[in-house]
Amino acid sequence: MTKRLIEEWLPIAELGEESMRERRSMTALPPIYYLHVWWARRPLVASRAAVLASLLPADADRTMFMHMLGIHGDPVAAKKRIAKAKKTGEDLGLNVYGYPRAFQYCPSEKEEFWLLEETQKLGIEYPTVLDPTAGGGSIPFESVRLGCKTLANDINPVACLVQKATYEWPSQHGRALLDEYNRLTSRFLELAEPRFQYVYPLEPSGTQVLGYLWARTIHCPYCAGRVPLSPNWKLAPDGTGVKLLPHLGNGPGDTSRHCSFEIVGSASEQSDGTVKGGAATCPYPDCGRVIDGDQVKAQAQAGGMGEQLFAVAFKRKLPTTYTKAGKPKKDKWERGYRSPRLEDDNSGAIEAALADKLPEWDALDLVPNEKFPEICNDDRPIQYGMPYWRNLFSPRQLLCHGTSVEIFRELVNEESAKAEGLSDLQRAALAYVALALNKLVNRNSRGSTWIFQREVVAQFFQRHDFSTKWSYAEMPPLIVGDGYGWVFGQVAKCFGELTDLIVPSDGAVTNAGPLFSASTANAQPSSTAPVVISCGSGDSLAHLDDGTVDAVVMDPPYYDNVMYAELSDFFYVWLKRTAGLLYPELFMAPLTDKDNEAVANPTLHKGKKGAKALAGLDYQQKMAEIFAECRRVLKDDGVMTLMFTHKATGAWDALTKGLIDAGFAITASWPINTEAEGSLHIKDKSAANSTIFLVCRPRLDQKPEDGVQYWEDLEPRVKAAVRQRIEQFQASGIRGVDLYLSCFGPALEEFSLHWPIKRGQPKPIEEKRKKRGRAQLTLDELLKEDDPYAVTPEDALDAARREVKAWRMEKLTSGSRRAQLDPLTEWFVLAWDAFEAPQFPFDEALRLARVVGLDLDKDVVGVLAEKKTSNLILWDSSTRATKGKLGSPDGTRSWIDAIHHCAHRARSIDLNAAKQLLDDNGLANSADFLTALEAVLEVLPLSARYTGFDPVKAAAPAASDFEALENLRRLALAEEVPAPKQLELVLAELAEV
Repeated sequence: MTKRLIEEWLPIAELGEESMRERRSMTALPPIYYLHVWWARRPLVASRAAVLASLLPADADRTMFMHMLGIHGDPVAAKKRIAKAKKTGEDLGLNVYGYPRAFQYCPSEKEEFWLLEETQKLGIEYPTVLDPTAGGGSIPFESVRLGCKTLANDINPVACLVQKATYEWPSQHGRALLDEYNRLTSRFLELAEPRFQYVYPLEPSGTQVLGYLWARTIHCPYCAGRVPLSPNWKLAPDGTGVKLLPHLGNGPGDTSRHCSFEIVGSASEQSDGTVKGGAATCPYPDCGRVIDGDQVKAQAQAGGMGEQLFAVAFKRKLPTTYTKAGKPKKDKWERGYRSPRLEDDNSGAIEAALADKLPEWDALDLVPNEKFPEICNDDRPIQYGMPYWRNLFSPRQLLCHGTSVEIFRELVNEESAKAEGLSDLQRAALAYVALALNKLVNRNSRGSTWIFQREVVAQFFQRHDFSTKWSYAEMPPLIVGDGYGWVFGQVAKCFGELTDLIVPSDGAVTNAGPLFSASTANAQPSSTAPVVISCGSGDSLAHLDDGTVDAVVMDPPYYDNVMYAELSDFFYVWLKRTAGLLYPELFMAPLTDKDNEAVANPTLHKGKKGAKALAGLDYQQKMAEIFAECRRVLKDDGVMTLMFTHKATGAWDALTKGLIDAGFAITASWPINTEAEGSLHIKDKSAANSTIFLVCRPRLDQKPEDGVQYWEDLEPRVKAAVRQRIEQFQASGIRGVDLYLSCFGPALEEFSLHWPIKRGQPKPIEEKRKKRGRAQLTLDELLKEDDPYAVTPEDALDAARREVKAWRMEKLTSGSRRAQLDPLTEWFVLAWDAFEAPQFPFDEALRLARVVGLDLDKDVVGVLAEKKTSNLILWDSSTRATKGKLGSPDGTRSWIDAIHHCAHRARSIDLNAAKQLLDDNGLANSADFLTALEAVLEVLPLSARYTGFDPVKAAAPAASDFEALENLRRLALAEEVPAPKQLELVLAELAEV
C-alpha cells in the first residue's frame, strides 16, 4: 500500500495562519462565501490542502506543494511582524505577507501536469475526488481548481443549487454566462419598475432609502398602551439613535396611548430598550411595569403583535462638484436618519393590494403556504405568532417578494417562448437571478435587523437559529431604494470573481474589485475536468461504481451544532417557486429532508426516553452508512480525509464509532486553526478554533489468529502517541482547548488501528449520577447495555485528555511538579489553561473533572463556579467571598481556597493584609501551596497593568486576581515562586517595542 503526503506531513502552522488570513477581512471574503448563505463552510486554502495532500505521494516535493497551495511566503513570520507592529505603531504597508492571499492563486498548467505525474506514480490515471456531504462546496470547488474529476453530493437541494452556481456553471459557461445574466436582470428591472411605483411613499429627489426600521409591538396589559419592542434604539456608532416620546392619552386604560419617535445625536439622549430576555418593559411613565415573556407570547399567538415604524435610514446625494477642468466629480452621498412621517404609513393600501393578490398567488403557488414545522429544534417563530413561513415577512415585504416571483415566472415564460427555447446557458443565468432574489429575501424579512455599528441591513441568519428579532429593517427593492440593484450587482460581482478563480485566462492571480487586479473579459472556459453534482443521501451513491474514487475528502455534518435542513427551509420555500421551474428535480418535496439528514437531531426523538442519546446514535449510524458507501466507491489504495470541527467529546465518539463500524482505521491526524481568531484571554467564552484532519484507510480484515486487543495493553500506547505529538502541536500555535482536541487525533489513530478492543478487567463502577430527566439518559443507560468490559472511542479520548493534562501541569510548574495539587486546584488551573475564558461548556467541564477525580456537581458547582444553562462560569475571589464560598484560608479543603483568600484580602484591603494572611496560616512554608500559586499565576488572564490593554469584561475579575497575586508574590514570595512565564513573555515583547 502506498503512502500519501497527508499521512506523513502537513504544514499545520502555515495552513492555520493562511486559513485565518483568508477570512480575516469581512469586506473581502472569497466569493464562495457571499453568493448565497450556507453554514460552516471550510476555508478554501485548507480545503485545497486536504485534497492535494490526499492525492500526492508521501515523497512529493513539499516546496511545490506549498506553491500550488498559493502560500508563497512565510505567513507565520508575517503574523509575528504584524503583532509587533501593532505595539510599535510601525506601518508595514499594504502587502505585509509579500504575496496575495493563498486562495487567490490559481495553479498553473505546469503544476497541474506535475500533479498528474505525481499521482501516476501511485497508479492513478486521472485523480477522482468525492465529497459525499459537500454542503457549501469548498472542497469540490478546490478539487475543480486542481483539475480533478470532481464528484459532489448533498442531501439538501439548496446546497446542491448553490454548488452548481459556485463551480459547475462557471466552469461550463465562463464569462458568457455573466453577459446573459446581466441581460436578464435588466429585463427583470424593466418588468418590475411599473409594479413598484406605489408600493413605497415617494422620497425627495436624490434621496435613497436604505432601510425602514420597524419595532414589533404589543399592548401593555396594565395600561393598554402600545409598546414598541426593541432591545436598544441605536442607529449609528456615533451615538445617533432614537428617543421615545410616550403619548399618555387619557391615562392608563386608554387604548390610543402610543409612542412617537425623535432622532437624537448622542447615546445619553437615547431611550432605554423596551425588551430584554423575552420580557418587555412598558415605556409609559405612569406605568413602567414589566410585561412577562409569557404574556408577550400570548399576545403574539393571539394575533396581537403588530409593528410600528420608528426610523427611516437614507442616503442623500450631495451637490455635484467639479474638477478644475470643469468635469463633474464622482457622486458623493451622505447617510442620515429621520423620524417617521404621516405619509410613511401606507399599511392600508398595502393590505388591500395584498388581499387582492393573494388569492391568485396562492392558486398559482407563487408565495409560501407551508407551515413552519411544529417539530423542530427552534420553534420561536411559532411561539411569537408566525406559524407559516410567509409570516416571517411583513405584509409589504411579502407583497414585494411575491411580486419578485411573479416577475421571475414571466421572465422564464418569456425566454421559454422563444423559438430556440431555454438553453443550458439561459437556464443557469436564470438560476442566478433566482439566487439573487433569495439574497433579497435574506435581507428583507422580519428577521433582518439594522446593524448600527456598520449602518447596514443584516441578513436573517446572523446565528444558526430562528432567534426572535424585536426590531427589523425593511430594504425597499426599487423606486425609493435599490434592493434589486444591490443583490443583482452582488451576484454579478461574485460570479465574475468565481470565474476568475476557476477559469483564469493565464493561470495567474487576477484581481477584479477588492480581490482581483485584472479583468476577465477575455476569460473563456477551459477544458475543465468533469463535475458531477448529485442530490441525495450520502449513503446511497448508486451512480458511482465500486472502487472508482481515489480520494474521499469531506467535511462531515457537525453533529448537533447546525440543523442544516431546518435552517435552509427559509430559502427552500422561495427557491422552489423560482429555481424549481428550472431544476424541478431538486424541488419536488414540500420542505427539505430532516429524517435522513446526518445530524444529531433530538427533535426527531421528542418525548422518548434519552432523546439526546438517541439523536447521537442516529448520527453515528447515519455517518457509518455514509462511510460504508465511501468505502465501497473508494479504490483499494484510496484514502478518506475528514475535516471535523467540534469540541464535544460526544461528537468525536459518534464520528469515530461510525468510522470503525464502516471498516476504516485512522492513519494520520492534523490540527489546523481554521476558525475565528481568539487571542489569550480576550474572549468571553471558550471556543474551539481548530479543524482536525483525520486521514482514514479501509481497515484490513482481522485474521482469527490476531485475537482481541486488550485496553490495558493499548492504553499506554495511546498515551505515548499523544505525548509524541503534543509538543509539535503546541509549537505550531495550537493551544487551550484546541490542544486537547488536537490530541484526539493521535489517540484515535492508535485506537482504530487495533480494533476490536476489550477490557481484561471490568471498568470501575462510577458513583451513581444525579437524577436526570428522561431526555438526558446516556445511550448505555437507555439500552441497558452498560458492558463493563466494553471499550469505546471515548476511552481513548479520555486517555488523551489525561495525558495532555499531565503534560500541561508539568509545563505550568517549575520543571516537573514539586508537589501534588489537590483535585479542585488542579481542575481550576486546567480549566483556565484549556478554555482561556471564565465561561465554557458544562459537558467539557464535566469531562475535565473526571480527569482529576472530581464530582463536578458536588465539588465544583456552588464552590468555585456556577452552572448557567449549558455553560459553567468560573468565580473569581471576590465573587466567592460575596457568596460565602471561599472555604478555609489555610487550604485545608483546597489550595485554591487559600489562594483566593490571599487575592481577595489584597483586593479588598491591601497587600500587607494579604501578607499577614500568608504568615498566619504558614502558607509560605508549604510546597503544595507554592506549587499551586505558581500554576495559578500561569493561567489567569493578565491585567492591564502588565499588558497595556484591558481584558474583556468577563475576564476582568480574574485579571484582578492575577494582579493581586503577582504583587503578593513579588512582595513576599519572590524567592520561593518564580515569575510567571506568561508575564515574562509579555514583558519581553513590550521591551522590544
